[in-house]
This record gives sequence, C-alpha cells and structure tokens, in this order.
Amino acid sequence: MKIEEIDNIELKYLSIDDYAELKDAMILAYQNMPESYWKESQIQSLISKFGKGQVVIKINGELAGCALSIIVDYDEFSESHTYKEITQNYSFNSHNDNGDVLYGIDVFIKPEFRGLRLGRRLYDYRKELCEQLNLRGIAFGGRIPNYHKYINELSPKEYIEKVKRKEINDPVLNFQISNDFHPVKVMKGYLDGDTDSNEVAVLLEWDNIYYQRATKKAATKKSVVRIGLIQWQMRPYKKLEDLLQQAEYFVDAVAGYRSDFALFPEFFNAPLMAENNHMSGSEAIRELAKYTDRIVQKFSELSISYNINIISGSMPEMRDGILYNVGYLCKRDGTIERYEKLHVTPDEAKVWGMQGGTELKVFDTDCGKIGILICYDSEFPELSRLLADEGMDILFIPFLTDTQNGYSRVRHCAQARAIENECYVAIAGSVGNLPNVHNMDIQFAQSMVFTPCDFAFPSNGIKAEATPNTEMTLIADVDIDLLRELNRFGSVRNLHDRRKDIFQLTKTNQS
Repeated sequence: MKIEEIDNIELKYLSIDDYAELKDAMILAYQNMPESYWKESQIQSLISKFGKGQVVIKINGELAGCALSIIVDYDEFSESHTYKEITQNYSFNSHNDNGDVLYGIDVFIKPEFRGLRLGRRLYDYRKELCEQLNLRGIAFGGRIPNYHKYINELSPKEYIEKVKRKEINDPVLNFQISNDFHPVKVMKGYLDGDTDSNEVAVLLEWDNIYYQRATKKAATKKSVVRIGLIQWQMRPYKKLEDLLQQAEYFVDAVAGYRSDFALFPEFFNAPLMAENNHMSGSEAIRELAKYTDRIVQKFSELSISYNINIISGSMPEMRDGILYNVGYLCKRDGTIERYEKLHVTPDEAKVWGMQGGTELKVFDTDCGKIGILICYDSEFPELSRLLADEGMDILFIPFLTDTQNGYSRVRHCAQARAIENECYVAIAGSVGNLPNVHNMDIQFAQSMVFTPCDFAFPSNGIKAEATPNTEMTLIADVDIDLLRELNRFGSVRNLHDRRKDIFQLTKTNQS
C-alpha cells in the first residue's frame, strides 16, 4: 500500500470480533510455517487474561498488523526456555498479573502493509505499556528467518554477529536491534516447525529504565531532585556560634523551598582563622581544624531538623598528625559520611602542609547516588569517571577560588564532567574577601548547575547560574529520569560508547 492511499491509521485493542481477519493475516504473514495461526479459543484466552497486551493496527479499517503479549514471572523460566514452555503449552496459563516482564508472544505485519514502519508502532506501544505497568523489561524469542541460507557455513552466533555488523541482512533481527532490543543468547529448539530459522531463536530483551522495584520501606524514590547552592559571603565572625547562625540561616532558606540538598563551599569556615592571624599559615589552619567536629555535629542536627541533606563544603581536619581537607555529608536520616580532597593544590601543600586523602566513593542518598569532589579534584577527569561507573547521578563540587582564572578552571572542568559522565554537576563557591586572614584574601565565584548537552537539557548545558560575586542562594530542579533516557537514547552516549577494549580505568587498593 502507498502512503497516499492511507486515510486512517488506528492502534486498537484486539477484539474477538477481529478473529477471522486476524487468522487470514497470520496465514499470509507466516506462509512458510504450517498451522501458523492461533485458534479462536486461544485468542479469546489471551484477551480475557490480558486485554491490554493484545493490540492491532488497522489501516482504512483493515487489519494490517498485530502484537500479542503476556506478563510472566521471568525468574520461573530459564534463559534456554522454549516457546512451548513460556506459553505453558500454548494455553497462556503462564500469564501472571504480578509478574515482572512483558513477554512478546507474536508480532507481525501483513505483507502488503510492510515498509510503513507499522512494526515500530507496535513495539513502541509495548514499551509504553511496560513502563505504565512498572515491569522491568520486555523479552521474547526472535526468529532469524534468513538463517537457513547460511546454516552450512555459519553457527547461529556467527550469523548474529554478521547481522549486527550489517554483513548479512536479516529483516527481523535487524528491526529488533534497531528498536533497542539487545541479544542475550541463542536458544535452540525454540519454535517447533520454524525451519527457516532451523528452530533457532535469539533471546532479545529491552530494559525499562524507569522500573522501580517494590520496597517494604515507607519511602519513595525521587525522580526530580531539588538542589540548593549557597554562594557564601566571606565576612568576619567573632566566634563559631556566629558563623553557625549564618549557616543555619541559609539552610533554613533553601529548606523552605523544599530543597533535597544544601551545598556549602570549600573552606566556608575560613573567617574563623582571623583570630589567629598572628600565627603562621600552617599554625592557623590547624587551629581552624579544631572547630570541625563541632561544625559537623551542628550540620547533622540541622539536616534532621530542616529535613535536608547537607553537604558541608570542606574544612581542615587533623587525623593521626596529618592535615587533610575534608567534608561531611550530613543526611536527613541522621547518618554522616566523610569525603576527602584527593589532590591538594600546590599552595595548600606549600603554605599549610596539607596532604591529599585516599578515599573516593559514591554516596547512596534518598535522592539517588551522588559524588562529591572538592575544588581541584574536579580538574582530574578520572575521578568523576570512576564515580560515574558506580552509578553517580549528581556530582557536587564545593570550591574556593581567589581569581577569575582559577574559577574558570573549576567551572569549565565541571561542565566537561557533566557531559562526559552524563550526570548533573552542581558547584558552589565563596565570594568577598578576608583581609585579616593570610592566604585567604580574596574570593571569586559564580555558583552553577550544569547538565549534559542534548535535546532534553538546556542547549548550553547550564541549568541555573548565580549572579557572580554576590551572596545568594541558587535553587534548581534536576530530573534523574532524563539521565536514564540520555544513557540509552542520547544523540551521543559517552558512557556506553567507551572503547573498553583498548583502555580501562580502575581504582587501586586504598589504605
């Protein structure tokens, strides 16, 4: 049929009234297979058990194609199952409303309607149904009807590889792969009487990236996460309580907008060094480290009382006589986790005698997996890539930069991390000056939230940006589901397309 002859295309649920037309269509679609149609009682059974799983496409009122499916508890079947087993001897009693996988029983287009991309419509419907029912994926045994031409020279595995490389044209398998189904294994003896495929089928699966496993906890997995960035003004404080009062003011502000995270900058507590400005820089920073435990305790209390996850920026900390630059993730459930700056700057090492940490990890939160890199660490792409390999969705970067060129290094590297790791990146810094604190005289910052660059995101990769060098908060929503779509269907797929056959990135043993 030509496109100009089409007046109407409808996707409809299959009705038993369609049976006579369905039978004729199946006979035409499977001319090389004897008894290649379902009996009326079988179709009635399918409709009764799972009406939403049975759909037809009609063109100008004529049945042009059909897709039949059931829901199964997939773990009850081995990966080497047969068509007879999965349908429970063609009775479809294997259908289970509480199952976890949509299993494709049949899909076909009548010969005269092929070439109109109707099959894609049927597959798209199955994917939408799978997502709607919160099933973990779709599976089916795909025929390889051209395999009989190569049966004496190629194994099924070799045949599939050549089809994937476009060296052999198999219209059925090519179509399924182009619709995001991936081959899992070869199944021999799958469909009785399928001589064209030598009774060999390919187990094909499609993963539902939106699937959420049922949980017994009274909690929900958030898709849209609200981030609160605190662009902190450096100003003199006479005592710790004054600094903590200002910190609580900002926590209160971003929590008032129901933010899930509050991000403080690197060394936001540096104003407390002013009282020790008569000391050397290395001595003053070690005196500042004495406040860290009390600040962390207060932040943990704030995270609980304001129902927000607080990323404490960073602070100096002494451990076993060694000075580190560290921060704490204070979760709203009361737990506290620690992160370290792994690469200290030359200035931190020379002036303060600070040393780099050794621990790099992803943190599980009630809003997904996050990573935290302190300032200079963002300029080393290996770190964020390791975090991305562990499932990081949001990377937080607390920073402190004195000049615009220093800020530009952090800003541009952070944006690159968002693109190459298919994640969101939030950076927060301090502004103003501290004339009475050695080595912390001036600050330059513009806090921002970066995204990947694809159609679902801002074209320039910037979700939100603060006014440069002004004390303020910046609040932005990020949609985690968009990252899942990008990972599977993006214009480019940086994580998926890495050539792991020629390079690898791994962590060394950490002390």
